[in-house]
Amino acid sequence: MFRLMQPHRIDREKSVSQQTRISTPLTDQVVHSLKAGERVLICGTIYGARDMAHKRLCQAISKGEPLPFELSGAVIYFVGPTPARQSRVIGAAGPTTSSRMDPFSPVLFEHGLKATLGKGTRGSEVVEALRKYGAVHLAAVGGAAALLSGRITAAEVIAYEDLQAEAVRRLQVVDFPAIVAYDCKGNSIYDRLGASR
Repeated sequence: MFRLMQPHRIDREKSVSQQTRISTPLTDQVVHSLKAGERVLICGTIYGARDMAHKRLCQAISKGEPLPFELSGAVIYFVGPTPARQSRVIGAAGPTTSSRMDPFSPVLFEHGLKATLGKGTRGSEVVEALRKYGAVHLAAVGGAAALLSGRITAAEVIAYEDLQAEAVRRLQVVDFPAIVAYDCKGNSIYDRLGASR
């Protein structure tokens, strides 16, 4: 269970189980300071997108077309939320399996994306892209969709509305909990757990 804490400076002498607040857009300095296993609380704007939206983003890049949001410093959350109930900004918003985005993530990292957020392991090409382009992959808690949606304070479809739940959304988050699953040096919490990639 995540416990909210006041903002604090990163102290490498202390346990990585402490939580560090990070704000978007992410800078190179912040990304390079994060270590696999570190717990973070994300604040600011992130973007929700799944498989089909990723495919369209990569197609737009290959054609030299403008993207619906600035990739530089951005965080993409692999999510396809359920419809919002009355008085809620978003429905259940749990993470999608990260490996489904493996064919697309390296291209996005190359163009400035600094973090992805989902559940499960990433392939070797993605891990290499994290090292090459200085990015991280974050793990959100699976099975806690209602809890996570409570950390989203605003949601707006900004592209590919025809994809419905898989459309690109701009999400405002406050203290959205995650764990650094892969850092920009290629270290992984899954290696520690003995899980294969």
